[in-house]
Amino acid sequence: MTGVELKNTQPKGTQLTDVGAVVTGGGNGIGAAIARRLGAAGARVVVNDLDAGAAEAVAAEISGIAVPGDAASEAGVTALIAEAGAHLGGIDLYVANAGVAVSGGPEALESDWDLSWQVNVMAHVRAARELVPGWLERGRGHLLTTVSAAGLLSMLGSAPYSVTKHAALAFGEWMSATYGDRGITTQCLCPLGVRTNMLDDSGSEGRAILAGDAITPEEVADAVIAGLADGRFLILPHPQVADYYAARAADTDAWLAGMRRLQAKVFGTQEQA
Repeated sequence: MTGVELKNTQPKGTQLTDVGAVVTGGGNGIGAAIARRLGAAGARVVVNDLDAGAAEAVAAEISGIAVPGDAASEAGVTALIAEAGAHLGGIDLYVANAGVAVSGGPEALESDWDLSWQVNVMAHVRAARELVPGWLERGRGHLLTTVSAAGLLSMLGSAPYSVTKHAALAFGEWMSATYGDRGITTQCLCPLGVRTNMLDDSGSEGRAILAGDAITPEEVADAVIAGLADGRFLILPHPQVADYYAARAADTDAWLAGMRRLQAKVFGTQEQA
């Protein structure tokens, strides 16, 4: 174990030196950017991705280790954590970044709902199941989950994504409330639009909603490094999300009316009376 404490340190100092970190979905986009920033800060990084070639390419850039595979299924998470832990001598920071987005509402296929649930929620639960006992025993550990602003707000056009990201946020909140005074830090990364393949694949409607405020994966990674330094629960690469979240809570009916107007504008549907 490294004995490195991530909280309450300076973001660009040596606090990440020798930290053993795992980044899922690390072959592309946000995950790759986070892996690179962790590696540049001195962490020892295991890069996980279903795309073995992509994981190996990022790992090679940062002198890390590629452990390709499924970071969502029970067997896949168990195997990943066992192999990564053996390579690193213990996992200090687990970045549960892998995610999927499928379109549709209640009519979406059962398989799409199930995939969303497994990757966007149960991957986090299964990682915690494996990691928490050891972290409690040594008195420290760090779980960072990529939730998306959809977990705080919603995502028009994708009920599976919205619902499962809300669940991912709820699990992160539960983890922080339950283990935050026992040495385990839990944080949720909640960006809006990010210039990744997921945004490209969201279609014209998704791009109409998100592209205007889209930032680069590298900007998200910068926010992550700053967030790791101060331990804040919500890491918001788009600061305006905090205002949207507050408005949603303060006057939910007004917020929903605004979402219906956006729905009508983007999707061409009629606002309900």
